[in-house]
Amino acid sequence: MLAYTFYEGDNRVRRYAEALVKRGDSVDVVVCGQPGQPSTVVISGVTVYRIQTRRINEHNKIDYLVKIVLFLFHSFFFLSWRHLIKPYQLIHVHSVPDFEVFAAVFPKWTGAKIILDIHDIVPEFFAGKFNAGKNSFLSKALIRVEKMCCAFSNYVIISNHIWAEKLVARSTKQEKCSVILNYPDPAIFNGNLPHHTGDTFLMIYPGSLGRHQGLDIAIHALALAREEIAPFQFDIYGRGSEEQSLKDLTFSLGLQQSIHFHGVLPLDVVAAKMAMADLGVVPKRADDFGNEAFSTKIFEFMALHVPVLISSTKIDRYYFNDSIVMFFESGNERELADKILFLAKNKVFRDALVAKASVFIKQYNWDVKKREYFTLVDSLTTKKRRKVWSPVPVRLAMPLSHR
Repeated sequence: MLAYTFYEGDNRVRRYAEALVKRGDSVDVVVCGQPGQPSTVVISGVTVYRIQTRRINEHNKIDYLVKIVLFLFHSFFFLSWRHLIKPYQLIHVHSVPDFEVFAAVFPKWTGAKIILDIHDIVPEFFAGKFNAGKNSFLSKALIRVEKMCCAFSNYVIISNHIWAEKLVARSTKQEKCSVILNYPDPAIFNGNLPHHTGDTFLMIYPGSLGRHQGLDIAIHALALAREEIAPFQFDIYGRGSEEQSLKDLTFSLGLQQSIHFHGVLPLDVVAAKMAMADLGVVPKRADDFGNEAFSTKIFEFMALHVPVLISSTKIDRYYFNDSIVMFFESGNERELADKILFLAKNKVFRDALVAKASVFIKQYNWDVKKREYFTLVDSLTTKKRRKVWSPVPVRLAMPLSHR
């Protein structure tokens, strides 16, 4: 596993690696580390190599790009050296960035198979991050890079069906691409964790602190609603480029006693915190990237039996309906405030959302879906190639009515 991420907090990478180890495979994970962490550690049977220290404090395009390119070079030399010592059969590369697959060029030339796993579709991700239009030089260049990365890889996994359709249309063949959503692992996210019982209405957001996540919208909404839902608390777990501006906004609105920033925590710790919430809040902007980026935190809240209030984006309307989540119009601070007030005062409605979402999530979790991933891994690593499961990006079959 190769990823420009922190292993302990990345559900998707950790879930793949630990599932493979549990069935008897040997797995190395090559990732970033935080200051003070050891360079090598074994976590649940997975050997984790932290080859580059990373602080999430990028202030501009160049700073962000330099760190990613540096990781590409570090991982190229590290993988080549490790592959010489004990050859890998399979290297599973996680994007962003997608061009990280080229760190595996030596293993690929000497027989290893390569999976490119696109968590976030890169042209749209960077266009949104750096305010570049669809027809900009940056966007067009990144689409060309995307095509090269898909061609280099033996197989491409993508994280939702809308992006799969886009990827097949512009960068790869349908027969070498399929969807694996970022399903929650029931071993970490389950309804048996303790729940909140205090008088304070506790809301939680876990995830990156980028502009497309819309946390400033949530903070403004809480400023509108604070007099009617006091006492309340909004806990934010994660880091990102907007962290300082969000803290400044919180202070300017006089909400620093109610809104708390906690940084990045290990996945199992965050799960325990999320389980304590009275309400999960996912306030994404419905811009080009946020409109189609699937938030796994919605699945995780469902698995933890926590009701979820989310913005009405294209991707979330694709997968969910009003019987299992509550929607608000993306970007509408007043409507978000009203929905928070409604849910804070209506525990019966919150419990009804939890009950129906619990039925839904039983069919869409990692325990149910990991067999698809195992089939793909085995088809690539056995000498006699077996046919991989159907990659046609069809709509999820919903167990609940959309009427």
